[in-house]
Amino acid sequence: MNCHYCDREAAFAAESDGLKVGLCEEHFRERLQELAEADGLESLKEKVDVDRAE
Repeated sequence: MNCHYCDREAAFAAESDGLKVGLCEEHFRERLQELAEADGLESLKEKVDVDRAE
């Protein structure tokens, strides 16, 4: 799977309602930063089950 924003190999994939989108590491980090700046990260954490490595 390729990144939704460029032709690089996707490092991450998200799926919602049967739609799967891939992101390379660079674009994943950019989107995550945008969410953090827009306070969307807390909302996303509530919707997504996030497992943390310990």
